[in-house]
Parts: sequence; structure tokens; C-alpha cells
Amino acid sequence: MELAELKLVAASNLIKLRTGAGMTQAELGAALNYSDKSISKWERGEAIPDAYVLLQIAQLFGVTVDYLLSAHDGWEGEERAQAPEKSYSAGVIIAIAVVGVWTAALTGFVTLWLFDIIWWRIFIVALPVSLLTYLVLICAFHRKKHLPLVIGAFVLSVFIMVYFLLPMENPWQLFLMAVPAEVIVFLSCHIRRRPKGLRRKK
Repeated sequence: MELAELKLVAASNLIKLRTGAGMTQAELGAALNYSDKSISKWERGEAIPDAYVLLQIAQLFGVTVDYLLSAHDGWEGEERAQAPEKSYSAGVIIAIAVVGVWTAALTGFVTLWLFDIIWWRIFIVALPVSLLTYLVLICAFHRKKHLPLVIGAFVLSVFIMVYFLLPMENPWQLFLMAVPAEVIVFLSCHIRRRPKGLRRKK
């Protein structure tokens, strides 16, 4: 197979996998740490990702590198792939879910208020719940661009909730544990998997 043909085959397979997953070029680029312009270039068959990026793409979509480089149903082209598709609006779904959490918290607050119970801490509980909801959904929709920040905010919100809900003599000391927790989150989000067979040069 010539290089030009290989580029078209890889482009066609990449388009099918990306659109099948409901991802935009920008979302795929963010997942691979590349710009949407690079994704567009690959999908037009003007270039082909290097071996490491092909491995990343294969792992992301649950296929093999051989699948990406093998012809299946022929070349479809970027223009055809960009035809109107029936897909869910991930942003709207995420927004509805997060707003739903805060609406539930507000409903609970007002209901308790009607019985002369003012329990504002319900909003403190809603904070980590809404962040956890947001975290789960951005992972489900492959929107992981700001994932480390969201995880860090969630961990911090849990400490804030415990600070306000649990009676402690010196509750501020609780935040001393938040510092190493945030460091662990930061370092964990920067772990990169090395392709099998690659060894460091001595």
C-alpha cells in the first residue's frame, strides 16, 4: 500500500471512529494534546499521525493500530463525514445535570424553610455533588480538556463540605490534608502511558 493510499485509509477510519463516538475534532484534539487543525489535516488525508499518536487513537477508541491502517469500507472523505448527524448535545446535557443538582438543593432549602428550618449547608453539600456530576459527564462525553482542574475542585469541595458539616475543635486543620491531596491529583493527571516495546535510551 502506497503512502498516499495509507493516508486516505487512516483518514477514513479516524473519521468513522470519531463521529461514531460523537466527538468533535476539537474534543479529539484535546484528548490527544493536538489542535483541531491537526485532526482536520489527518482527516483530509494530507498527513498521517505518527506511531505513538496512532497507538493513542487506537487505545482511545478500543481498536488496534492495524485496524486504523486497514481499509474497510473505502474512503469517505471529510466533507461527507461532516454531513448533518443526529447526536446529543453534550454541553446542554452536562449543563442540565449540573443545574438540576443545584435546583434540587434549592428545592430542599425552600422546603425546609417552609417548616422554619434554615439549613443553608445544603448548598455546601450540593457543591461536591454538582462537581462529581460534571466530572462523570465530561468523562462520558470525552471532554477531558479541563479534567485535572475539575478533579482538583471536587477534592477541595469535599474538604469544604466536611469542614462545615462535621463538628471539630480545630476544623481548619483539615485543610492541611487538602494540600497533599491536591498534589496527588495534579501528579496523577499527568501520568502518561508508555507504548509497549519502547525502552529508554541509555
